[in-house]
Amino acid sequence: MSENCNHDCNSCGVNCPSREGGTPNFAAPANANSRVKKVIGVVSGKGGVGKSLVTSLMAALMRRRGHNVAILDADITGPSIPTAFGVHTQLMASEGGIFPAVSATGVKLVSLNLMLDNETDPVVWRGPIIAGTVKQFWSDVMWEDVDFMFVDMPPGTGDVPLTVFQSLPLDGILVVTSPQELVGMIVEKAANMAAMMNIPVLGIVENMSYFKCDACGKEHHIFGESHVDEIAERRGIANVAKLPIDPAIAAACDGGRVEMLESPWLEPLADALEKV
Repeated sequence: MSENCNHDCNSCGVNCPSREGGTPNFAAPANANSRVKKVIGVVSGKGGVGKSLVTSLMAALMRRRGHNVAILDADITGPSIPTAFGVHTQLMASEGGIFPAVSATGVKLVSLNLMLDNETDPVVWRGPIIAGTVKQFWSDVMWEDVDFMFVDMPPGTGDVPLTVFQSLPLDGILVVTSPQELVGMIVEKAANMAAMMNIPVLGIVENMSYFKCDACGKEHHIFGESHVDEIAERRGIANVAKLPIDPAIAAACDGGRVEMLESPWLEPLADALEKV
């Protein structure tokens, strides 16, 4: 395999072992009790930009719109989805597979934290085991009827994002970023990876974009001026959302009340997902 391999044998003429037997198929089979219509990956090039927050807000928003919604928490070593939804019960299973947990408003959740004896136990696993666990969440969980599944990925472009891109039937991804110039370069990496795997970027969400003063109503760019519109235009990405710095958002997530938050900044993005 070439060091420049993009894992798409259809666009490559190199005769390497990966071509034996034709184009390799890495797709993981869905559970027999799963009927998932649209799968949306939520990615970021680096950690700490609010990827799990955006995943949670989008899931809660789509649920309020009347859709059947699920979250597959693929951030195996840093799962935070259950805390945001206030779900702490352990997952149960039957001969047919694993039952997802269900939040207060009906969002289905699967996360490794819901399978540990203690939520603070570290997951000290190597990459292939972590990637295999993500595939099991897709194949072994009885998701039943789901209109939108959001996959909360770990940051970067390593084993797990590659596994999700190759093994799950992604309809597109949302890229989460923050205003810093350095993060803009990281966004480009995530978008380039999606292009290599022929997955469309459906939108960019810039978290911590500004702080709106309660007293004067002025918006202050705490982390510098935004570059997300420039990146979106350069990449041909139509949908951009900007989330403010708001202590109420952090408090709701920490308190397991993310479903109670209104998220008007994401409404246009939700409109776009419904048209996918």
